[in-house]
Amino acid sequence: MGSNYTGICVRSTKGFPLSVRYLSELCMNTRSALVVASFIALAGTIASAQCGSAKAKESKTTQASYSSDGCGSKDEGGKVVHASMNAEKDIVDTAVAAGSFKTLAAALKAADLVEALKGKGPFTVFAPTDEAFAKLPAGTVENLLKPENKAKLQSILKFHVVSGEVLAKDVKTGAVATLDGQRAELKVADGKVTIENANVTATDVQASNGVIHVIDSVILPSDKNIVQTAVAAGSFTTLARLLEQAELVDALSGPGPFTVFAPTDAAFAKLPKETVDSLLKAENKDKLAAILKYHVVSGRVFSDAAAKGATVKTLNGQEVTTKSEGGKVLVQNATVTTADIDSTNGVIHVIDTVILPK
Repeated sequence: MGSNYTGICVRSTKGFPLSVRYLSELCMNTRSALVVASFIALAGTIASAQCGSAKAKESKTTQASYSSDGCGSKDEGGKVVHASMNAEKDIVDTAVAAGSFKTLAAALKAADLVEALKGKGPFTVFAPTDEAFAKLPAGTVENLLKPENKAKLQSILKFHVVSGEVLAKDVKTGAVATLDGQRAELKVADGKVTIENANVTATDVQASNGVIHVIDSVILPSDKNIVQTAVAAGSFTTLARLLEQAELVDALSGPGPFTVFAPTDAAFAKLPKETVDSLLKAENKDKLAAILKYHVVSGRVFSDAAAKGATVKTLNGQEVTTKSEGGKVLVQNATVTTADIDSTNGVIHVIDTVILPK
């Protein structure tokens, strides 16, 4: 959380059974204590926030958490705060009471997401502080708060929320599905946890309907749909031209979500030249549309699910089979060369061969 959290440290614990080893017991300097104290005073009572008896409670063999007297041990090299609270208030009220999430609270209100995050849940929220929002280019927040940008704001805020309660001890490196539909990348390394480009600076802030992890930067989902993403990549010019010819651009720009197995220009180049030329003829529009729809599945199917093996119906009506072979994911006879490219309305998997329906 920037300078407000200077001086807060934890002891790295090597004996954890899970992958997150950065958690231990909290220690803080005077300025940091004031920040956490604002949470305590307004969001609930921690048993204690004094660290005077930390050494007596130090342990390297048990999972770290806020001890019964609210105090922890010290370490010069710690990087992440563990700041557990009671759970008397919901996520929204906890954030509002803390005083350092005013921009987040205003954004939730503008996006009409307050009631949703006051719901039963549980939710895990990676909450950017006011300082995190201040890092965005000048005018960005003001622009997002405008009514005409409500959908975009909702997408960004939902990208910070995961369904279920994910405590710090359960965090592992990998992709996690957000309420936006896109996945965010979590990384645990060298005693630090990051989500996308943001550092987790405080963990396990308990609420009645979930948990908050504080982050120092706003994380942004893709703002391009499937077609825009493909065009921007520069390696799908043939696919883009065929989608336009088949009048499928609008369909794949719709809400979806869709999973697209996208052949590259090199994949189309494997076909006889006359095949592509023929497909571009007006009289073959239906045949072209059938081939392109054979590459599209309804819903978001990420590579980890595809690797487990599945037979799914395409928008063509026929089915395709995915499987894992030799450490690679295959769909029919095509190899996925790049997986899990997120877009606003689905996910793209790049394939090296055009797959053809029966």
